[in-house]
Amino acid sequence: MSELEKLIKDMGLSVETFKAQYAKEFEAMKQQVDAIETAVAMKRFPGGGSSSATKNSAAAKEHEKAFLNWMRKGSNDAELRDLEVRAELSTVSDPDGGFLVPEQMDESIDRLAVDTVGMRRIARVKGGLAGDYKRLLSTGGATGAWVGEREDRDETDTPSLREFAPPWSEWYALPEVTQALLDNSAFDVESWLLDELLDVETTMEGTAFISGNGVKQPKGILSYNTIANASWEYGKVGYVASGHASLLNNADKLIDFQHSLKPAYRRNGRFLMNDATWNVIRKFKDGEGNYLWRPGISENAPDTLLGKPVEIDDNMPDIGAGEYPLAFADWQRAYMIGDHRAGRRLIRDPYTKKGWVKFYVSKRVFGGIINFQAIKLLKIATS
Repeated sequence: MSELEKLIKDMGLSVETFKAQYAKEFEAMKQQVDAIETAVAMKRFPGGGSSSATKNSAAAKEHEKAFLNWMRKGSNDAELRDLEVRAELSTVSDPDGGFLVPEQMDESIDRLAVDTVGMRRIARVKGGLAGDYKRLLSTGGATGAWVGEREDRDETDTPSLREFAPPWSEWYALPEVTQALLDNSAFDVESWLLDELLDVETTMEGTAFISGNGVKQPKGILSYNTIANASWEYGKVGYVASGHASLLNNADKLIDFQHSLKPAYRRNGRFLMNDATWNVIRKFKDGEGNYLWRPGISENAPDTLLGKPVEIDDNMPDIGAGEYPLAFADWQRAYMIGDHRAGRRLIRDPYTKKGWVKFYVSKRVFGGIINFQAIKLLKIATS
């Protein structure tokens, strides 16, 4: 056997020996990587080591199982409170009335709500809040001056500050179901409750973020005082008139509307309207007969109008005299939605109506404009 053949043979044996020795280690590493990728995809990567992750995941699953059992039978209150702490849903063993909805169920509701409430897709949403929320906003007004090296420095104007301090609002739902149906193991109590909550949440929040009056509910974008954009002042929402008393039929007005927003906000601007309004605008053409709108380039990408994305929310009003059917804004800087860290709480009531179980679900939220420069409205009017 030649030296080369012997070397190749020895290398082959070494490779086989190496593969056999480390096959188990490679498989273990692969399983760990797969577990991490799965956890990240499910947004359940807690950090802090595998032992903590396993503990939290097991506790969360145990809590969810106990929660669904409690929904059906309502007989394990003490155990459920303890599991809330172990699953890190709460740091106390006596939450303020009712029980916290399990994290997996809570996330499912959030995903569904985002799919149907347009403002939650585009506005700034801040979760995990508690207590009074306050945010200082600068309305500008600071001045400076040129000065020589040895000259005195006089005082200059200071910027004006406004405080954004929205009150918490609370919505609730009170769906009910017969105890006999809950006792039926074939009845999917989780899906039923999710559907009920989704209907309530999307209806109430979707309406409030657009037209809510701010009294025991979020203040919507159409509930603030408005002013013609040429006379704009802070604290009011500027608008551009459509040029017709009852119709939207002038494509040039859309260009004026887009340019009513300052370039700093316009670069991230997005149109908001309902589907009926979008149906009208999609038929607008330029002087060469080309449609002003453009379809999204990729799947699920938004359509565009004058180069900017269009968001559809049917809580926006239809085109009509004196209405504001279009909004254009840098929504991340214009409007804020806050969610209380307590999430959704649920109280089980089998006593009020014999043979029936009522589920009282509640959630605290706020919403309001945080920057009046970053949003404009289009009004159906001649001026």
